[in-house]
Order: sequence, then structure tokens, then C-alpha cells
Amino acid sequence: MTKVITRVDRRHNTGAKPSAVSSLCCAMTLLLAGCIDTNEQTDPEPATQHIQAQLESRLKQSMQVDGYSFKDLNSNAALDPYEDWRLPINDRVSDLVARMTLSEKAGMMLIQTLNAESQGKLPDKAEQFVKQEHMTRFIFRNPIVPNPAPSAPAGRSGAQLTPFEAADYTNAIQELAESTRLGIPALFKSNARNHYEQDARPGINLSAGSFSTWPKEAGLAATRDRDLIREFADIMRQEWVAIGLRGMYGYMADLSTEPRWYRVHETFTEDADLAADIITTLVTTLQGEELTGESVALTIKHFPGGGPQAGGGDPHYHFGRNQSYQAGQFDAHLKPFVAAIEAGTSSIMAYYGIPVGQDYQSNKVGMAFSKGIVTGLLREKLGFKGYVNSDTGIIGPAGANRAWGLEDKSIEELLSLSIQAGTDVLSGFDDHAQIISLVESGLLTEERVDLSVARLLKEQFELGLFENPYVDPNYATELVGNPKFQAKADLAQRKAIVLLKNDNELLPLKVADSGKPTRLFTLGVDTSINSRDGIVIESGETNPEASNNADYALIRVTVTNPVTDLSHMSMEPLPVPGLEPATIFGGAAPDELDFLAFSQMANTKSWVVTPSLEQIRSTMDSVGADKTILAVYFRQPYVLDEASGLGSVGAQIALFGSDDDALLDVVTGRFNPSGKLPFALANSAEAILRQAPDAPGYAPEDTLYPFGHGLSY
Repeated sequence: MTKVITRVDRRHNTGAKPSAVSSLCCAMTLLLAGCIDTNEQTDPEPATQHIQAQLESRLKQSMQVDGYSFKDLNSNAALDPYEDWRLPINDRVSDLVARMTLSEKAGMMLIQTLNAESQGKLPDKAEQFVKQEHMTRFIFRNPIVPNPAPSAPAGRSGAQLTPFEAADYTNAIQELAESTRLGIPALFKSNARNHYEQDARPGINLSAGSFSTWPKEAGLAATRDRDLIREFADIMRQEWVAIGLRGMYGYMADLSTEPRWYRVHETFTEDADLAADIITTLVTTLQGEELTGESVALTIKHFPGGGPQAGGGDPHYHFGRNQSYQAGQFDAHLKPFVAAIEAGTSSIMAYYGIPVGQDYQSNKVGMAFSKGIVTGLLREKLGFKGYVNSDTGIIGPAGANRAWGLEDKSIEELLSLSIQAGTDVLSGFDDHAQIISLVESGLLTEERVDLSVARLLKEQFELGLFENPYVDPNYATELVGNPKFQAKADLAQRKAIVLLKNDNELLPLKVADSGKPTRLFTLGVDTSINSRDGIVIESGETNPEASNNADYALIRVTVTNPVTDLSHMSMEPLPVPGLEPATIFGGAAPDELDFLAFSQMANTKSWVVTPSLEQIRSTMDSVGADKTILAVYFRQPYVLDEASGLGSVGAQIALFGSDDDALLDVVTGRFNPSGKLPFALANSAEAILRQAPDAPGYAPEDTLYPFGHGLSY
């Protein structure tokens, strides 16, 4: 069968030249595009000259009308309005919705994880999801790495893939989608990927792997550099588009006002104005001023702000289901979402959490089920025109869902409530027959289904997927994580480092005048790091006794939360039966959430400090506290409390996703630190308990370092 092989040449963003294959394809377009000749349709605006859309088809034929090429997606040998790229998108959407069966419409309201098998092979579920469930949206969680380990367990994130294999896989799914009755293309979404990540959790985020590795979200905020953030977003956009990722579950517009909430590590800042500025920059760069064939569409989350979690619990778990606004700061948490809407975000994700005590009704159920939140606030008050994407897992059998406040409801009831509230696409759900049954029973009208489908189709049309959903795997190999991109990311990692304390100008480290090498003892630092600038680096991991003769010590501290089994806990509320009885999404056990001080975390089960507090203190005693540099990765706003003794070190550094080379460049003076704290740090764990979950910062007497603090040399 003849194919349309005109390609979108995505290389113009980097200045790279098209491959010979791509050039040949473009040259052959006029020869191959006219395999169906129909003059029944005419140009809707005969006097208007159009620029030929760049097309690629692998299964369906093409047609030529009035000298232009089009894809015959429904194989009827006629140019239908939804296939006519010259028409306004709203016209194309209306035409396609009218052609869809109820089954096809219901399938479009579903999005589920569809990971590739090893080497990018199609999973068994692919045929079922695309052809039987009529789904067109999928979450892609496969780690992308340079050299996949064949023996690595796939787990919930799927098998490791190379960029080539990932691009090949998304192409294969697009080919499967093209084979359907109407040829509606697929849209792949992912959680964040482009950040320095030491503890990736499926369903939350992924390690960068082959992608360019930038600081974490809070690190980008710490740079206070809007141009750099824009550059980050543009590079990320190019890398994602190269492998066929055209949507993102992100970024998080939530504010980091509750330090006990595990997902602070995905937020940018506690400051509503700074967050709004960053979100605006990301939306207008990743999407552009409007969606195009080069855009990554965003699903900004978690509306109307997931930061103020009562007690710091995460609402992935039943114990974290409530949100608390003790300081009356609901509108401040809303501000970054308002910015996202004004910037044109394609989609919004409502959160699991219950907005306890708020005016928007109902305020006793999760956000996605609250018509007051999703329709009244988001659509009517804020004027949002895009689609609403639920968070994953709100729909499930009674007792096995995250429909907080409605846990005992049936799947049918939950579907009806969420859609009537304003939700358009249901994440983690893949049974279209359930939606059909709602229509057949009268609980849902087909007109309401049509409204969601129209919103969803608009995004797919705007992204150019109907014209060309395919990518070039060879180009993906060249582009993803290339040295130029990583060099920019390396600079950002350095600019994200915050110097908190520098007593007696300990930093940058001085090289001894005696001619003897200056010896730097390290803990928690990559053992392969070489000595530099006259400083001999001796790793405590390979030579623990080296501290006895060291001039200085550099200790890099990380805090992690191992997966904790909750099934044995006698405290209330118990984990919900049917859901994961463990903290697989991260965070401390509910009875240890309050323990953010280092002296406390050292004696818990669900917090792990590395190196241990005992090792840190021993090194400080051996080398001297005044000659010790403490570099802490603040995944959350931990407390450098007095009892821990960590306040007595000569220098303190805050890290937000920077590697060891970046850290050593700051320590040795190759790079002058310029980062500023994205959130305040408390001086005690008690200060955190006293502070309202929705309020930024602390009272002066409770503050160790305020928001915006940061020293330079």
C-alpha cells in the first residue's frame, strides 16, 4: 500500500541537518501523495494559499485534493473535514466527534500505563487497549538509559529502553492506532524525567537516564534564573518530542509549605509568586504560545494545590487524605494554577486530597469528585477551557480506590460522580464498557461524553498528531542527552547550589602554601572523583582511616525513605484494603512523619540518613567541626537541629539535585555559588509542627535560614 511519507523535520530546533532518509522522504512526497484522486471536496477557501502540512502515514492511503495532500484516515476514499488540515481545529473536532461511536468516545476518556517490553517490543495489552478498549492516551513509564540491563527487573516502570527503542515503540503504537477505523492517533504522557534523581518511584517520577540531567524542581527555583529555566524547558521539549512523548503529567504547581509532605521534592518553592513565574515560563516554552507539532502538552497538577497536606501525609495513602488550610491561604496555593491557565496550559489534574472546610462544595470528598472545585472554581471562576485529567487510581472497586470520602462507592457511582463534577479523562482506568453502561442507564448523557471527547481531541489535533505522529529513532539517538544539552544542564546544577553557611571563609578551600597537598576527606561522594586544583581527595568509603590525616572533610548527606510495610500498624486510619499496604510512592510511615530533625531521623525505621549521623559526628571529631563542609540534599526541608550537632560545622551547603562534580566545583572555588533557598528552613522540628500547613516560612524565632537566603564568595 502506498504511504504518505512527508515528514515533520524536528531538527530545526538544534540546527542539525536532516538525515538522507528524511530528505529523500520529503523529495518523494509529490510522487507518492496522490494515490487517491478525488475532486468531490473543494478547498473551503479557494482563494487562500495553504502551506502543505507535513504528513506521515504507514497504513492508510493518501489523497490529493486541489494540489494538496491529505491522509485518508477512515479509508473511505473521500476527504472528510476531520482529515482536512486546512480547516479550523474546532470544525475538525466537531466532524470527528459526530463520526465516532459511543464505544470510541468512551475509550477516549481513559488513560492507562502502557509500557514497552524489553527492546521496545509491544506488550500483550497494546492490542487490547487500542482496538478493544478504543483508548488513545497512554502513560509511558519505561526508564530510558544508554545501555539497558537485560536482567534488570521491569517492575512497575517497565523494561529499560534506549532512546532508539523508545522511539521505535511509540511508533509501533501509533501504527496500531492508525489501523483503527478512524485512525485516531495515540498520545503518550510521562511524569518528570529530566532531573537528578536518586530515589525514583514509579508513578511519581523517573531518573533522567539518557536524558539531559538538570537540578530538581526546587534547584531550578534556587537558580532564580528565568532564562535558564526557559532553556531547560526548551531542551526537555526537544528530547521528549524526539522519542514520541507529547504530553506530561506535570509540572507540579503545588507550593512547598508543608515540609512533612514527601512530594516537596517535586515542587519548585513555597513562594506563590515565584512558583507562578516558573509555571508560566514552563507552559509557554514546553507548549509554546499555542500547541504545535513541536509542543509537549502539560497537565499542571495538583489542582487547587496539594501543598497543605494535613499532618504532612501524602494523599496516595488513606492517612494523608485531608488538606488543611489553618492559615486561610487557599488563594495563595491557587495562584500558580491561575498563572498556568492564563499561559494556556492544555490540561489540569485535580488532586486526591479533600479540601476540608472550604467554600467549594462538596468539601468532604476528593477534588476530582467535587463539582464546586472542578466546575465551579476551575471552569466557571477561573475560565479554564482545557480538559481535566484525574489522578491515577480514583476509580476502582469499593475499598480499593483513592476516592477519599467515597471509598465505599461502586465503580459506576465513582465514574458518574467524577465526570459530572467535570473530570474528562480517567487515569489508571481502562474499561470503556463501564462508561457506556452509564449512558445506557441514564446516569450520564452522551452529550456530556461528547464534551469531554471534544476537549481531548482538540489537543491531539493541535499537537499535529493527525498529520504525523511518527518520530525518527535514529534522530532520537543523536538528540537525547547530547553533550551540548548536558553542558547546559551541568551549569544549571552548579547554579542551583546554595551556600548556607561559611564561617571564617572556610570556602573555597585553600591550597596549602607549604607545598604539601591539601587533603580532603569525603563521605557520600562518588569514589571515582579525582583530585583537583592541588587538593587530594580521599574517600572515606574506600579508606575510612584517611580522616586522621585530612585537612578538611566534605560530607554529602542524603535522606531516603525505604518502602515501609503498613499492614502491621495498629494506628488509625489503617491502610485501605486492596490498595498498596506500603509506602511505595515514598514518604515516611504515618507515625514518623513529624521527625524531620536529623537527631530524630537517626532513630527511626522509615527514615535513613546516609552517611549515618554517627559517621558524620565521628568525622567532625576527627577532622574538626570547623573544617567540615556539610552538603545536604534537601529532598524535603529537613531540620539541622541543635541536638544533631550539625550546626557546628564550618560550612553548610544545600543541594537540590546537583551531582558530585558540581558540588566540588563550588567547594574548590571553580564556581562561585549563587543559589537562593526556594523555601525556608526551620530551626527545630517543633517549629514545623507549630506552623500551619498552608503558610510559607516560619516566625523569626523558629527560622534557621529564611526563604531566599544564599551566600557567595
